[in-house]
Amino acid sequence: MARVIAEQDMILLQPIMRTGLRFYLLVAALLAVITWGFSTYYRQLTEGLWVTGLNRPVVWGLYIINFVFFIGISYAGTLTSAVLRVTQAEWRRPITRVAEAITLFALLLGASQVIIDLGRPDRMIKLITHGRLQSPLLWDVGTLAMYMLGSLTYLYLPLIPDVAILRDHLGTQVPAWRRRLYQILSLGWQGNAEQRRRLEKGINIMAVFIIPVAVLAHAVVSWIFGMTLRPMWHSTILGPYFLLGAIFSGTATLVIAMTIMRQVLHLEAYITIKQYNYLGLLLLVMSLFWFYFTGAEYLTTFYGDLPDEMTVLLSKLVGEFSWPFWAMILCNFVVPVSILIWKRGRGVVGTFISGVAINIGMWLERFTIVVPTLTRPRLTFYGIGIYRPTLTEWGLFASSAAMFVLLLALFLKLFPAVSIWEVEEGREIVAAKQAVASIAASSEGPVR
Repeated sequence: MARVIAEQDMILLQPIMRTGLRFYLLVAALLAVITWGFSTYYRQLTEGLWVTGLNRPVVWGLYIINFVFFIGISYAGTLTSAVLRVTQAEWRRPITRVAEAITLFALLLGASQVIIDLGRPDRMIKLITHGRLQSPLLWDVGTLAMYMLGSLTYLYLPLIPDVAILRDHLGTQVPAWRRRLYQILSLGWQGNAEQRRRLEKGINIMAVFIIPVAVLAHAVVSWIFGMTLRPMWHSTILGPYFLLGAIFSGTATLVIAMTIMRQVLHLEAYITIKQYNYLGLLLLVMSLFWFYFTGAEYLTTFYGDLPDEMTVLLSKLVGEFSWPFWAMILCNFVVPVSILIWKRGRGVVGTFISGVAINIGMWLERFTIVVPTLTRPRLTFYGIGIYRPTLTEWGLFASSAAMFVLLLALFLKLFPAVSIWEVEEGREIVAAKQAVASIAASSEGPVR
């Protein structure tokens, strides 16, 4: 039996039923960039890593920077969906779907950067079959695999009722293969009380499960750096610093995605100023925390005055890497704080500008973590290293970003951008609260 969907929610089905010229142009442009990336990767596979800027002592470069960056923005779904679901924040409902999708696709692209960085993909098998348990690299593979599987499950479970709506309402308006897909993915959902009870239980279990897994995953990524003896990496602050950066960049990515989605899909009735205000406040708080953590790290290094670490520190403050360092400060602290500290700045435009600035700044932060340390190793017989990313690396970076956008666009083409059943459930909760308040007010009677 087809479930009745509110007339006001039919707008959420329009992008799925109709495909305009803009969508095809977007897909074509993204595929062109991805094709360029595959051509550069083929060249790297056939000719070796010498086509990149990687060398001794700079064995990590753009690929690892992108790895940390993509894993960082994956925190969008964990924070916005899982944490807010556990705390029963009602304003989360219109943005949980896109947040969960960002998490999964960012993890997929992040993991691919490691394979690209290996040079030979078959070496990944060696890591699994001959990995050493005391190696953080093996921990990273295990935690990311668990995080990815949990994120896929957490994305799929809340999707089931909406897939059933698509199965029941679209009919012949979509191709046969999509009708078959919706029929399979809906798992026979009819929306009865027992199915809803089991679904809510499963979602709540996954929400509680995915939070510590995400924290562990980001901590392990930081341990890849922190458990070495390289200057400014061997520090206990890297774990919470990376976790904070993941929340920061993940929230910024969510703001960017939901703003574009709001504009293109005309979702102004769902994604309102309330979401921007709350996420803007979160970005403001995270910006202040980020500035504190950054200041604590650099002040401690400066006060210690160890020669090896001071060499790296001065290269960031006044040397070769001063431009990305101060651009990072500008994008991660000056711009968002100056905009978001005002209530009117936490609107659509102000929050979007802050989100773009923060993502640029967080990518630069990863650059200033990875490259300056590697160019100035403790073993002086290497001398000062030089790293300049080549066109091969930039091509793979661009194709990875294009692949992320393409996956998100295709997902939103197949499934509703806003969780229909959760929004309807939210309306029912609001209506029930209003009814209770009305009954309570009427029972009190007039004041005498």
